[in-house]
Amino acid sequence: MKVQVVVPTYDERENLERFVTKVLAQDPDLHVLVIDDASPDGTGALADALAAREPRLRVLHRPAKLGLGSAYVEGFRYALRQTDARFVIQMDADLSHDPADVPALLAAAEEADIAVGSRYAGGIRVIDWPLRRLLLSVLANSYARLVTGVNVRDLTSGFKCYRRSTLERISIDQIRSDGYAFNIETVVRAAQRGLTLREVPIVFTERVDGRSKLSRAILFEAAWLVWWLRIRR
Repeated sequence: MKVQVVVPTYDERENLERFVTKVLAQDPDLHVLVIDDASPDGTGALADALAAREPRLRVLHRPAKLGLGSAYVEGFRYALRQTDARFVIQMDADLSHDPADVPALLAAAEEADIAVGSRYAGGIRVIDWPLRRLLLSVLANSYARLVTGVNVRDLTSGFKCYRRSTLERISIDQIRSDGYAFNIETVVRAAQRGLTLREVPIVFTERVDGRSKLSRAILFEAAWLVWWLRIRR
C-alpha cells in the first residue's frame, strides 16, 4: 500500500530533516514529496541532499513563493500522474503535525474518503498557542462550518489523508484558493460530492523553529471563500 506524503516548504531548513526522518520511520510504504518555493534559507538545497541518500524522498522546486494551495495542487498532480499511491497525505513540515499520527489517519481513510486530523473533535488539543490565536481558530472553524453546512469541527486542518479516488473526484485542477483556505475547500468539495469525511483526534503543537506563514490576506481569503463555496453548490 504505497502512500504519498505531500509537504510544501518555505524556509523550513531547521525542521526538514527531522520531519522527513520521523515521517519515513512510520511505515516502509511511505514516500515524501517536498515542494519548495525557492526558500531563501536553503531548504530546497537541504531537501536535495536528503533525497540523494533517501530513495523514498523526492523534491520539486518552484521558482518563487507561489502559495500553499498551488503547492498542494502540484503535489497532488504528481501523486496521481507519477505514482501509484493509494493514499495521499498533506501535512506541515514544521512538526506541528506529529508524524506518529499518520498511521491513525491511514486507518481512518480505509473507511472514509478523507480522514481529517482534527484539533477540535471531542475537545481542544492545541499546545503552546496564545489564547488569542486559539480563539481565532475556533471561531473561524465555527464560521466556516455555519456558512458551508459541512459538519467537520476542524475545517481548517492542514493534516489530511485522501484516498486516490477522492482527489480524482474533487477536481483538484479547479481548486480556487491559494492560502490556508485550501484546507477548507478540499473538504467542502468532497462533502458536496457526497464523499465521506472522518475526523481523527490529534494533538497540534505550535512550531518550535521557524515562523508561522499566517497573514491577514490569508484570513481574508478564507472568510470570503466559504461564501463562494456555498453559492456555487
